[in-house]
Parts: sequence; structure tokens; C-alpha cells
Amino acid sequence: MVVFAGQGDARRSMSLLWRSAQSRRPALKPGSKPGPKPGLDVDTIVAAGVAVADEQGMAALSMRAVGTRLGRTAMALYTYVPSKSELVDLMHDRVLAELPTDYDTHAGWRPALTDWAEDAWAFYLRHPWVLQVSQARPVLGPNEYARLETVVRILGGIGLEPLHVRRVIAVLFQFVRGMALVATEHRQAAPETGVPDEEWWAQRSALLAEFAPDFTERFPALAALESTASLAAMTESEAGDAASHMEQEAREAFRVGLGLILDGVEAAVRTDSDGTVHASAGTP
Repeated sequence: MVVFAGQGDARRSMSLLWRSAQSRRPALKPGSKPGPKPGLDVDTIVAAGVAVADEQGMAALSMRAVGTRLGRTAMALYTYVPSKSELVDLMHDRVLAELPTDYDTHAGWRPALTDWAEDAWAFYLRHPWVLQVSQARPVLGPNEYARLETVVRILGGIGLEPLHVRRVIAVLFQFVRGMALVATEHRQAAPETGVPDEEWWAQRSALLAEFAPDFTERFPALAALESTASLAAMTESEAGDAASHMEQEAREAFRVGLGLILDGVEAAVRTDSDGTVHASAGTP
């Protein structure tokens, strides 16, 4: 399921996304409790929408579902949020506020960027529905820009040309997002299909051996790689069900892939003995 952002009324969406801090609902003080039926406002509705999506997935999100969670009718929400389209934009930008915006670069850009990527990975696993919001048309909210600003600050002074910085950022964003999608799909496969991973793999593996007895001869390089790599992977994980093993595989692929990307960025930058940083001739 893919949801495209920016499908609601453009003016209303942007005004809600960029509304002033003064217009936002103040946070509850520690120890205080909301009343049995708190007054509605934009932030209350958005928070309820996030809760629905976190617990039940994007497919369950509707104005009716959010209203039910708040003990109100869907019609009661429309005064504050015009439709589900604007709600998705607001939810997406709201959860992005969880991401840190300040990373220590004293130890260098690479540790800072590694921390940024790790935080983004954890964020996607907390809110897997965010991965269903297409990036083809961004939300253009303040927290989305704050996230981008954070990475630009980390990479901006390492010596790459501005266009190359933009492309490196695009690679990083899509890599983290893509690998997190793989991990979340492993988590969701069994509950969504009703078939445990162990059962699925056992059945298909047996049938593959039955219907492709010459598999090793037809795909010798793949067979050799799989026998060695699978043994090493299982040794690393030691135990656990198929789902946790596959999720761990995605986690390790993320770690290795991130390192390779950062190796490439590092190779594209050369530091002179006097500390001057230059982009290398091989920068793409």
C-alpha cells in the first residue's frame, strides 16, 4: 500500500503544517491527566492518527477510526483537519520530530552520519507505516526540512560539491528507508499471511528440491554462496525463529551497506597535509 502525500487542499495543508507554535496544544505537565473527553484540536487528532497507524497499520487509518479512538464522530474532526489526506501529511511530519537534529561532528562526519542512519533505522521500525508514505511528493513540513538540514550540516563541510552532497543524501535516505522496509516486511509477513516463516520456508524448500533437483548444477555460483553464507549467518545468530533470523539479516545488511556507502564518500574526499579538504577526481 502506497500513500501519496500532498493530496489534500494545498493551502490548508501547508497552513496546518507550518502553523505557529503558539497555536499548538501545550503538552501535559508531568503527573497530570487529561479529562475523560478532552477538547479537540489539531494535535490531539494527529496524535490519535499516529496511534492508530502505529498499532494497526496505514490500511486501518480513517477519519472514522481516529474519531472512534477519541470518542467522537468523524464529522467532529473535520473542523480541525479537513480530510484523511491532510491528516497523513500532519502525521508524517509530526513523527519526524522524534528524530535528533544535532549530532556531534567533533569526531568527524562519519560517526555523526552513522549515528544519524542508526536513528533513522530505529525510527522506521517504530513507525513502519511511514514507509508507506511515498517520497515522490514530499510533505514539505518543518520537521521534514529539519531532518534534511541535519544531514546537510553534517556533510556540508567535508569538501564535496553541493550537487554531490545532494546525491549522497539521496543515496543515504533511500538506502536506510529501503533496508528498513525489508526488516518491517519480515516482521509483518507471518501475522499478515497467517503462515509462520518456518512453515513457509520448510514447505518451499522441500518443493524446490523436488522440482529443481539439478538446482546446484544450474546455479553453481549461487549454490556455493548460499551454502557458505547461510552457515555463517546462522552461526552469527546462533538461534531464533526464521522471522528474527531474517530481520537480523536485514539489520546486518544495513550495517554492512552503510559502511560501504560511507567508504565511498570517504574515498571521494582527500585531505591535504595542511588540513585543506578537496573532492577527489573520481567523485561521481
